[in-house]
Parts: sequence; C-alpha cells; structure tokens
Amino acid sequence: MKKWLYKSLVVSVALLTFGMITPKHEIWANFEEENNSNRAFERSDNNNISSAYQLDEILVEDYTRPTVQSMTAAAKEQSYMKFGTRIGPVIENEFETNIFPKIEEAIAFTVDRLGEDKLKNAVISEKPSGEYSEKIFHITDNKLKQDIIRFHVRTENRPFDGFYYNFHYHTFEDNFVKHYNLGEIYWSKNTPPKWLS
Repeated sequence: MKKWLYKSLVVSVALLTFGMITPKHEIWANFEEENNSNRAFERSDNNNISSAYQLDEILVEDYTRPTVQSMTAAAKEQSYMKFGTRIGPVIENEFETNIFPKIEEAIAFTVDRLGEDKLKNAVISEKPSGEYSEKIFHITDNKLKQDIIRFHVRTENRPFDGFYYNFHYHTFEDNFVKHYNLGEIYWSKNTPPKWLS
C-alpha cells in the first residue's frame, strides 16, 4: 500500500477514535504483516507457481465420484435424521430389515440406468422435511439442478387399524407421478410425533 495512503488512514482513525487507537496498536501490526506477505508473494519465482498448479492437479485427481455405496450411506444418514429421536428408535429394526434394502436396490437400479456421465453430477439432498411432510431425500443432477429420484414416507391413518408409515419413491422418468412402493411400517393407534422431533 502506498505510504501516503497508510499515513492518512492512521491519522483519520486516530481523529475518529479520539486517539483511542494509536499507530502502535495491534491492528496496525497485523495490517503491516499482511502488506509484507503480499510483497513476498509478488517476488516469488515461477517454480512456486508451477508447483501450485501441480498441487491443483493432484487434488482434482483425488476427487472421488459418487458411488452406490456413498449414496446409500448418505441415504441412511438422511433417513435417520428425518426420523429423529422419537420415531427412529421405534421403527429402526423394521426399517433396517424391510425398507432400507429396497432403498439400496432402488438407488443401485437408478445409478445403473443413469450411466457414468449423469452419476458424476448426482448428489443427495441434505435437508429432510419436518412436520408431517413426506420428503426423506432426493437424488439430484447437480449440474442440471433437476431431481432424478425422490424418496418419501407418508403417514397414513387407517380407521380402526391405526397409523402406518408408507415408504415409496418417484422417478423423473414418469415425471414423478407414479408411486413405487418400498413397504410399510406400523406405528400404533396413537398419532405419531412430527418428523425431525
């Protein structure tokens, strides 16, 4: 920074703060250190710059593309986040044995149909919906910003039977109209708590 600008900045701060912040204050020392580090960077030779490019190339090569395993792990995490601490412990065993294997199959089947090009852009949404909304997670094409497959759970009240959780999914292939059933879990005759609770 030019010396005159630095000096005028010091004087104006001293005037505005009625002398509470002096030129010997810690702020100015940090300011000078930053200024010196910028000068050192300007003097660096081309070898440092080329090594920075090589580091970027290594980091890009280490980037892992989404796999079925990484997606199913994220799917399980999002499911339990939606269930919360009140619903999760009650339905955990039945979910693990009956529902989640079908979710894994649906994800694997969808990934096979997508192909390698679309798979590299696939991401799983990170915010399941609360209250009594259905969304558990969506798998989205991050490049096109479009959903590929949507996993939902609907709370159904059946007279004289009680409440059931109906797990299903929708795909982009039929414009998310058809329900592909994954299974049901019985809750009880009492009204279940809200999701995320």
